[in-house]
Amino acid sequence: MTWLKPVEIGQDAQATYNEFLRDLDARLSDPDTDRFELAAGVLSEIMYGRSVAQLRADAPLAALNVDARNVTFEAEYYMATDTEAFTRVKPLLWLWKNADLTPVGQNPVLGIPLRRVLAGHVFRRVGRDFKCWQNVEFSVGYNMEVGNDVVVHRHVLLDDIGGIELHDNASISDYVNVYSHTHSVLDGPDVTLRRTVIGRGARVTYHSTVLAGSVISDDAMLATHALLRGDIPPHGIAMGVPARTTRFKVREPQEVHVDSRSFVRAADRKANPEFPEPTPNQTRLPEEQEQPRPLVTGQG
Repeated sequence: MTWLKPVEIGQDAQATYNEFLRDLDARLSDPDTDRFELAAGVLSEIMYGRSVAQLRADAPLAALNVDARNVTFEAEYYMATDTEAFTRVKPLLWLWKNADLTPVGQNPVLGIPLRRVLAGHVFRRVGRDFKCWQNVEFSVGYNMEVGNDVVVHRHVLLDDIGGIELHDNASISDYVNVYSHTHSVLDGPDVTLRRTVIGRGARVTYHSTVLAGSVISDDAMLATHALLRGDIPPHGIAMGVPARTTRFKVREPQEVHVDSRSFVRAADRKANPEFPEPTPNQTRLPEEQEQPRPLVTGQG
């Protein structure tokens, strides 16, 4: 049962929105569509109220920057990024990012369905009724696997370069960071990719952080401002820095699909060929620190 109520707008406006979304989805589904030109055209219309051809004639600098061929993303500098896969989704990520800064993106009745259409052509997989609010960032987009009825709220970072799974009914609250890569503490360029999994009905709450390789089981919860660097068992509630499971929800027995205690994890992958081997332990506890040797001085 949802706590949300339906909200309606004028039929003429809704019909216009529906036509725009159907046309966009159809054009993106056509393998002959130039996605860069399509995205540039949509951005020209919603940002400047004119065609991209008019924008190129009247405001060439603005026109250059609605065309994703003339911009770069952080992910393009990473060795781990699949150039071919990213080129396919890059114009759609640029459209997504910039549409969020316009009235179109700020309007839930149009912005959420627009992101749902784009997700269907960016993500590896997306289920029904994906609800994504504005200003959500992805590292590459194409390594996202999203189930049914998933909700992602505002200002979330989904670093999917190593892969992120959001299972059915998962909820990601505002200002959450979810990572799928990690750096060696001694050598920053030594990067390991680890798939991060968030189970069915799991909730990751406000301002919390999920580090790479973590598995949040079905119906589990990560508390506000927590930092997870491991797993949460089914129905568990983890809190703190680092997060530890301190409570369990009172539930009737139910089927569990994602259980961190038995989940088969994807193998870690190395992102930099200069560091092909698994990163060894590179830290020690403060009490293990070597004691300074006493200074011996000469005599006489």
